[in-house]
Amino acid sequence: MELMDVIRNRRAVRDFTDAGIDRATIEHLIGAAILAPSAMNLQPWAFAVLLGRERIEGYAKRAKEWLLASLSQTSYDPSIRHMLEDPQFALFHHAPALVIVLAKSSGTQAAEDCCLAAENLMLAARNEDLGSCWIGFARPWLDLAATKTELNLPEHYHVVAPIILGHPKVWPDSHGRKPAEIYWLR
Repeated sequence: MELMDVIRNRRAVRDFTDAGIDRATIEHLIGAAILAPSAMNLQPWAFAVLLGRERIEGYAKRAKEWLLASLSQTSYDPSIRHMLEDPQFALFHHAPALVIVLAKSSGTQAAEDCCLAAENLMLAARNEDLGSCWIGFARPWLDLAATKTELNLPEHYHVVAPIILGHPKVWPDSHGRKPAEIYWLR
């Protein structure tokens, strides 16, 4: 696809086929992610990858349970409780792959730089006809010291972008975009 077509056609995908994603494809997407710009070229990112729908489902269930028990300790609006209480709601949407973009420090611009890498990864996924969705609800649980220890992630790294990947059953329609709010400065 041409770049603008990729940008226009990227969607948050939450319904995937049963097809898996191989390591080489994930490495290719991460290769695109690390081409993102970063402040002072510090490249403060690292990536954790979890493959396999069953393993991901197990973590999704635990993260959802933690969110329900700890909702008041997060910045999420309490109105999401009804969604989390729905037994049909799967936090990682039955995806076959989860890529977690991590900031290696809490230094200035590290999280923002990781967001740029995450966007590159999602655009590269779209270019490969893979769907992606950033699962912000998972971030607080994934960033717990106990979870990082279990996943063998460095404790001082910070979870920035949990991104699910898979082959979409269908590509969602666009929700459209509001016109840009622009201030021409004098």
